[in-house]
Amino acid sequence: MVSLVPSLTEAVAASASGLLVGATDWCTHPADLGVPRVRGTKNPDLTRIADLAPDLVVANKEENRRIDVERLTGMGIPVWVTDPHTVPTALDSLSRLLVYALRLAGEPQWLLRARQAWRHPVPRTRLRVAALIWRDPWMAIGPDTFADDLLRRLGAANVFTEADGTSRYPRTSPDDIVARQPDIVLLPDEPYAFTDTDGPEALPGLRCRMVSGRLLTWYGPSLVQARHLLDEPGPDVQTPA
Repeated sequence: MVSLVPSLTEAVAASASGLLVGATDWCTHPADLGVPRVRGTKNPDLTRIADLAPDLVVANKEENRRIDVERLTGMGIPVWVTDPHTVPTALDSLSRLLVYALRLAGEPQWLLRARQAWRHPVPRTRLRVAALIWRDPWMAIGPDTFADDLLRRLGAANVFTEADGTSRYPRTSPDDIVARQPDIVLLPDEPYAFTDTDGPEALPGLRCRMVSGRLLTWYGPSLVQARHLLDEPGPDVQTPA
């Protein structure tokens, strides 16, 4: 199979690595993944994929383009598309892919551990968070998204789900973020690579925390560690007001 989704690449590699014959340039886990690359999630090399002759291509409704899925199916290549919006649906989606589509003999141990880790939400901490995903334009995680549900299950309240209608990834601005008065701003290292010198300086007076984008937005083996995303006290950056 060929994977067009970094988190699913990691999931399959951790469960039955021999099934993978191709992955995107963005598939960074596991670090030693030695399969041919088929460009990115938004611009896959369809000819290269066809040359690899996969039995299946796995994609995600949010990460990949519908036109690429349609072109692949038009070439006679089956495509399995995932679309989880919550942690439980992500876990079930992974199970269907691995056990039903890829015919593994039961759920792998990492998936069983992830199910156990997320069996019960933590008590609400009343920590109000803003989780950003891009800069120029500034964009945040909004309602009806996997990452928003993950944060809620960690006991946090997303300030971008409070009164923003149905926008799943609302555009925002530093002034808007400051006005929402989050207790903490989460700045992941992907898809935009925020750093302690690229992001916090635009948000005066706010406490910012660098977090792993893999733990915040991926669904796969990362879900075992993601349960502890907000447990650690830092590293935080406090900018002057």
